[in-house]
Amino acid sequence: MQQQTPRPERLPVRYLQVTAVRRLSPHLARITFGGPGLAGFRLDGPDQQVKLYFPRHGQRAPRLPEPSADGDLMRWYQAFRTIPEDERPWMRSYTVRAHHPGDGTIDIDFVLHSTDTARGPATRWAHRAAPGDTLGMFGPSAYFARPVPLGTADWMLLAGDESALPAIGTLAEWLPEGARAVAYIEVPDAADEQTFDTRGDLTVHWLHRGTGPGPAPGTGPAGPGERLVEAVRGARFPVGSVFAWLAGEAGAVRALRRHLVEDRGLGRRDIDFTGYWRRALTQDDAPTEADLADARERSADAR
Repeated sequence: MQQQTPRPERLPVRYLQVTAVRRLSPHLARITFGGPGLAGFRLDGPDQQVKLYFPRHGQRAPRLPEPSADGDLMRWYQAFRTIPEDERPWMRSYTVRAHHPGDGTIDIDFVLHSTDTARGPATRWAHRAAPGDTLGMFGPSAYFARPVPLGTADWMLLAGDESALPAIGTLAEWLPEGARAVAYIEVPDAADEQTFDTRGDLTVHWLHRGTGPGPAPGTGPAGPGERLVEAVRGARFPVGSVFAWLAGEAGAVRALRRHLVEDRGLGRRDIDFTGYWRRALTQDDAPTEADLADARERSADAR
């Protein structure tokens, strides 16, 4: 019997419609999406990232190419790049916070920056989001799947700022019974703290960036990531091997990773790290040399 060649999988390019918007805290909104584009959607683990595409001014929906029949990602991306710049959607990476198979919806949490100068296209969109609005989405996909953390380690370190809250929430819910994790989470103030559902043994240390002096006496409120880095550097770790998950402002993530490797003796493969955003730069700006170095190290660690 002649063996049939498997058909290529269709690229997971979808259009989503907003069905609900809920303010979780002063700086975080949970937006629920539904629509026929989510048919067949599934999550295979925690910390699943997707690419969201935001419409340009005057567009009711983002303009995206139709995926080719052979499922070729590079061909689709090349077609995306040929869209005129003033019509090409803005693209940002987000974590799927929850999937609700019963009604075919997903939740994605958005950080809401408080000033117009700090608002990129995603934040501006989230501030005005209302039921019926449309976004594009690529993923979840094996092209940027996250590794399932912990492995054989005795405990897990979670460290991030408010942009990492959605992923940390999925990781907390994923922890199996008896698994130990310690989280250090920096948020603007106490009103942005959350409660996580988990079967594991999770200890959370909340760090408030907007109140009190910075790490150095007399320096005023701390900048993004400063309290987080200071807290992890001064932490007394539990006994045993550790797997570290780090996410948030790129400079803070870089400092944490350097501390864990150079001062704590962790192996590079024992750390999963992602710079979600960069101080004074957006995802539309060119990568810095530090960004490129991080990308090379992530690629090398994955091999």
